[in-house]
Amino acid sequence: MASSGEEASAGSPAPVGTGTAPSCPEPGLTPTPPDSTEDFEVLEEDEDDLSELPPLEDVGRARAPPPPDPPEDARCPEQGPGEAPEAPQEWLDVLGNGLLKKKTLVPGRGAESRPRKGQEVTVRLRAALEDGSVVEEDPGLAFTLGDCDVLQALDLCVQLLEVGETALIVSDAKYCYGSHGRSPDIPPNAALTLEVELLEARDGPDLELLSGKEKVGLANRKRERGNFYYQQADYVLAINSYDIALKVIGSSSKVDFSPDEEAELLDVKVKCLNNLAASQLKLDHYEAALKSCNLVLEHQPGNIKALFRKGKVLAQQGEYREAIPILKAALKLEPSNKTIHAELSKLVKKHADQKTVETEMYRKMLGNPSAGSAPVKCKDKLPWSIPWKWLFGATAIALGGVALSVVIAARN
Repeated sequence: MASSGEEASAGSPAPVGTGTAPSCPEPGLTPTPPDSTEDFEVLEEDEDDLSELPPLEDVGRARAPPPPDPPEDARCPEQGPGEAPEAPQEWLDVLGNGLLKKKTLVPGRGAESRPRKGQEVTVRLRAALEDGSVVEEDPGLAFTLGDCDVLQALDLCVQLLEVGETALIVSDAKYCYGSHGRSPDIPPNAALTLEVELLEARDGPDLELLSGKEKVGLANRKRERGNFYYQQADYVLAINSYDIALKVIGSSSKVDFSPDEEAELLDVKVKCLNNLAASQLKLDHYEAALKSCNLVLEHQPGNIKALFRKGKVLAQQGEYREAIPILKAALKLEPSNKTIHAELSKLVKKHADQKTVETEMYRKMLGNPSAGSAPVKCKDKLPWSIPWKWLFGATAIALGGVALSVVIAARN
């Protein structure tokens, strides 16, 4: 199986709002310091899935039928005696594709109270399937707007709400749990109906004033959200979440951190970079993945995940000469790892085949005989043929004799 994000446990399901799966420990790796909470397996068994990715805008999302009509009980609050019923609110097609609709049930405090991206919002949430089965109720779900911390349907529509407004949102599975669903209560390709009330909108925290533990906690939440998207095969949103986590870690601070807090921040940074490289590799973003691996190796030269993925990136680019020593270094750190053995053997064979092809190409270009052919003796050489060196010597002797005869005759 290809490497994946933190797997959901068999216990209670993840909230609809966040969709974050509980962590699943991974065997420790040496000599990289062992860590039972590493996000992805260091080595991917299936090496052929990189060429079969769907288009980026639809990664991991199966197209489901158009959203159903809103449930019958989703109507405005009852009117008092003698009051004329209000005209029904029109449905707003949020994205213009009919897959995400919003309808106001209770108006809010006005357009000026709408939240902005980057603000922290708190909502009351009730989510149900098409048959009316309630799968989630949260009286106070808080998240950062625009950071993809929650389901896309919720993140996109809350931006349109006013403080105090209650709205009904009908969403296609594409903007909820897609083709994977959420075990055990949300089946694959399930549309959801969300009843949402915006309770509060406030500015996000000042990153410069966060303590070390607060910054670690915030970065970990963003990283775990990236792991959720990785599990959903939505690598674009996974990259977005890991980038946000890295920005949190790399932000300047006016607070002094303890050595332990610095070590925790570095640990989260390395995890994010490794996971970022895995996501970039899935999308064939080789240069970006190579950069992420190199950043890990700057901090931890013996990080096997980074070494292995760097070797894979170079191999995908056809740089077998550079990839082989890197995989040999990884194998030296973990000699018993069978997958590194297999990958290294595969690359060595590919490199040998590449050199054979290059040799043959050069031979054809230069017109040289094949390497295996033996030199052939010339059979047409005449028996009376004399080497040019001998002929030159004989001529010189003859000329010398003539000159000597002339001198003797002159003296007489």
